[in-house]
Amino acid sequence: MRTRLLLCALALGTPTVLAAEAPLAAIDWLKRGPGVNAALPLPDPRPSGATQTPHPDAPRSQRPLHDEPPVATSGETPNVQSAPLDAPNAEAAGLLSSALTGLPRTLWSGSDAAQLAALIARVDPAVPALSAQFLTLLLAEADAPEGSASLLVARIDRLMEEGAVDAALALVEQAGGDSGPEIFSRWLDLSLIAGDDEAACRALSQKPHLSQDLATRIYCDARTENWEHAVTVYGSAQALGQIGPRDAELLARFLDPELIDASEPLNPPARPTPLEFHLFEAIGEALPTQPLPRMFAAADLSGNSGWRAQILAAERLARRGTLSENRLLGIYTDREPAASGGVWDRVEAVQALEAALNAGRSDLIGPALLAAWPQMRSAGLLVPFSELYAPRLQGLDLDRRAAALAQRAALLSPDYEAAARRLPARTGLIRAVNAVAQGELPAETPLTPAAQAVTDAWRPDAAVPAELEALLREGKLGEAILRAIALFKSGAQGNHDDLTGALATLRRVGLEDTARRAAIQQMILSDEGAPL
Repeated sequence: MRTRLLLCALALGTPTVLAAEAPLAAIDWLKRGPGVNAALPLPDPRPSGATQTPHPDAPRSQRPLHDEPPVATSGETPNVQSAPLDAPNAEAAGLLSSALTGLPRTLWSGSDAAQLAALIARVDPAVPALSAQFLTLLLAEADAPEGSASLLVARIDRLMEEGAVDAALALVEQAGGDSGPEIFSRWLDLSLIAGDDEAACRALSQKPHLSQDLATRIYCDARTENWEHAVTVYGSAQALGQIGPRDAELLARFLDPELIDASEPLNPPARPTPLEFHLFEAIGEALPTQPLPRMFAAADLSGNSGWRAQILAAERLARRGTLSENRLLGIYTDREPAASGGVWDRVEAVQALEAALNAGRSDLIGPALLAAWPQMRSAGLLVPFSELYAPRLQGLDLDRRAAALAQRAALLSPDYEAAARRLPARTGLIRAVNAVAQGELPAETPLTPAAQAVTDAWRPDAAVPAELEALLREGKLGEAILRAIALFKSGAQGNHDDLTGALATLRRVGLEDTARRAAIQQMILSDEGAPL
């Protein structure tokens, strides 16, 4: 099947290796155009509820210079390495400055890079407020920690796992996508998902040392219109068995489209690489993204996928806070659903509420809200739903059940503190939520053990766990916040004392808004089965 391709390859000879060049300057992420996930909502540094107080730690002061005795043992000129004083450290790259996050540049300085990388890989935020704080940590501009491991790579990998493709791309480009093989491989993977890989491939054509993967080099040669070289390398690599059977077949069809019509469809891999995913799409056998890791969902937002695929992808990303609620609403309301059941019932419910609100029909808004709320709850999207509709639901003449949902939406929104002051509390839980929303210890009310553990964090004697207090004394602020996020997850799974410890830690380091929103979300979202 590949006879023509192989003959052409062998006739053209073997590939040559280009000389290495110095790294190019990093691309300023602010100059990038919008990508497939351009609506990523970066965490708001100015919460409308409680104030997020900067941590009091300040950067280390410069040490004074002292006269030292001469130490030269010869008059020979030493071998001195030099670098510009203002040369940026790629490990310190970030999209959010200290002025925006309220976090010091010494966020990571006291910790070991390998321990931080392992922690970043396994932390799983339990509620959207902590997902937002986690993203803030990943995107923060901060000094590099000690150790040989790359915290930058760990941050990029986790952004990719979260589906924050554009944010990860911006971080890569700020650090310098062609600065080394580790960063380049992620630059190319992200570019392939985003559907804009020309810059990465051109960088590889200039600096072949950035990737030793032959499939990547063949693809990029073809992508930069160096077809003869691509076919040459393909023929040699395929003949020598240096490319796996699947990649060889994909590249053969990519390089010679006539093979596509004459061949049977390929069996899709369970875990494709971004290059394999892109090649399947290029040969007309696009893979569904739902069974794949979350980062592939971003590819469905490019406009090339069907509406249902776009909706499911948008929901996956909105659930993790890497797609804005407005972008989600735009996809929900793009057209009329042509079917029913599953995702279509959710779309229909949101569209009905949107239409009722736009028409100002109070008689329709309440029933539409009652229908939409359980749909969004089942999809794990109550927080983005509340952020969308809470302002529009306030002050309306709704029946008791619809009014109770509107109140919950207001408490789940960024304007939670004002809502707590304005709206009456009809149940013991909402009275407790209202108190926490205002930074107060609730009055004695019958609460579940989990809700009681949450509110206990606002007791004057609420203590930070000893191990987290030790981290703070050692200046390991970022590590302490990561471990508090992990501790909250443990608390949400039943170890209720951990809820108190996690929230007390967040309050201790000045993340009051994050603590309140996490507490509110935990209490309301875990109580959704209770009567209104």
